Amino acid sequence: MPTVIVPVGLSMGPRYRYVRPPDPTPECYEIHLGDDLVELTETEAAVWAAAFVDAERHAKLAVNRKSLIQLVQTAPKPEPRAAEIVDTLIARGLLVEFDTEGNLEPVFRRHKLLPLAQGLGSTAEEPHLHRIGFASQPILSIPNAVYGLWSFSYHSHNLWDACAFYAAADEEELEPGEEPLGLTAEDIARDVARNLPLLIATTCAFVDPLVPNELA
Repeated sequence: MPTVIVPVGLSMGPRYRYVRPPDPTPECYEIHLGDDLVELTETEAAVWAAAFVDAERHAKLAVNRKSLIQLVQTAPKPEPRAAEIVDTLIARGLLVEFDTEGNLEPVFRRHKLLPLAQGLGSTAEEPHLHRIGFASQPILSIPNAVYGLWSFSYHSHNLWDACAFYAAADEEELEPGEEPLGLTAEDIARDVARNLPLLIATTCAFVDPLVPNELA
């Protein structure tokens, strides 16, 4: 059962000081996280960004805490405090771990999924897959159910509720004579979990934590 790690929040880039002459060193790096704009040091931002780096391994569910630390420790500019920084980012909610085959409800109830890219539809050759990309150029293809949830889940209170809503729609939107697929929230969540690392690594989506008053 692969336990993966993914970044949380949306990068807002570096922030520079209002000084003259201009200071080429950023004052901090900002991440949109829930209802806050959190500040990271250059080192923390580099470790957070490293969680996006290997989309191919994310597609294989092969990026976890251990591999992320190893990547940072063996980068061209190695960071000896990689393990400590990863733990700090997890504690601050900027990285999240989950088992794609485990109990996803606790993690999914604490986060929302928001689309960032362009939906490009399916193709005649692969009608069972829908493509996502930028500027009309596909980046990845995902199963139709995950694509539908990717595009609409931000309307739900949290990601788990989105999975439950999509599962219920399986029976509510049947055409005459059609049989329900018998999908559950767990079934949908499992499919989402397998595709979530790649969606995030390619910046086709991001997960955002619920703020405290939304968790009630």
